[in-house]
Amino acid sequence: MKNPFKFGTVVDDPFFINRKNEIKKVTSFLSGENHLVLISPRRMGKSSLIHKAVSSLGRPVIALDMQLMTSPSDLAAQMLRRIYRIFPQTRLKQHLKRFRVIPQLSLNAVTGSVDVSFLPGVSSLPLLEDVLNLAEKLSTEKKKLIIVFDEFQEARRLDENLLNQLRAIMQHHKMVNYVFLGSQESLIREVFQKKKSPFYHFAMVMYLKKIDIEEFSEYLEMGFSGIHDEPGMIAEGIMEVTNGHPYYTQQLAFTVWEMTVSDRGQSNKHVDDAVSELVRMHDMDYERIWLSFNSTDRKVLLGLSISVQQPLTFDFMRIWDLSASSTVFSSLKRLMTGGYVIKTDKYELDDPFFSRWIKERRER
Repeated sequence: MKNPFKFGTVVDDPFFINRKNEIKKVTSFLSGENHLVLISPRRMGKSSLIHKAVSSLGRPVIALDMQLMTSPSDLAAQMLRRIYRIFPQTRLKQHLKRFRVIPQLSLNAVTGSVDVSFLPGVSSLPLLEDVLNLAEKLSTEKKKLIIVFDEFQEARRLDENLLNQLRAIMQHHKMVNYVFLGSQESLIREVFQKKKSPFYHFAMVMYLKKIDIEEFSEYLEMGFSGIHDEPGMIAEGIMEVTNGHPYYTQQLAFTVWEMTVSDRGQSNKHVDDAVSELVRMHDMDYERIWLSFNSTDRKVLLGLSISVQQPLTFDFMRIWDLSASSTVFSSLKRLMTGGYVIKTDKYELDDPFFSRWIKERRER
């Protein structure tokens, strides 16, 4: 039997859990000339949702991870490289002749793809303008191109003027839909909702929440039916640990499934055993991460892992010896920027296994 759960990569059927309402919203936005901003904490399923939605539209897609870009010229080169994957070279040649800076192209003997680079020291503005305008020219009414920028808040890291440059180019495009994904809510909101930002109100903003608990539980039960006598009990135990976080739910379900199959569904301790196994596997990573925090951040993380109070309450600050709400708020902001804490209807640790590691270490 094949394990029905998958984590760590972009997923599609049969591993994709419906999110019907979210897919409907995304496809509705992109069916016109609208651009979309999708915000959620890391590993909540943004990339999988966009992949699923654009696949249903049957349109060409270019996806770029801004965290992996080193400069604006590198961004232009990687975008052109992906354009080469989609459009025939015969259509590209005539357009490339009109580039103000001619790109250097070479065939990668290992992958069989085209590698693209520009001469160092060249201004990034003409590079980005020529490449983005090329995407606009190649796109057609029936096959409009979709360009996805993952972790778009990283644009300022590449160059402080990059947002201004991109907006100046993109605002004239009518044949391309732009999708911007962001995991650091405060930074991405600043880009698209602050009046002084060049991207102010450039795109529709959508927030991606956790998958509905009932819907996720049904998916888990289906995966465990046939290998365990009480799949509903297993699903409930997993959801109690992960609270419906897509990545960690799939990871825990994967591990529980492997244990259940090896024991032929005889044990009811599989969820606890799987959590213990995952905590043990990541012990050194968690210790390294813990040692990187300052004293205030450690107190906040301890409180979130152990206490029932929320961090900005008087009782929380009293129990964990935190001097002022402003201090706690600054700590939360740092931890959220780093991806360790998320805020849904409450503040909580993003990684439930890290939370378990903290509690176990504290008890020792």
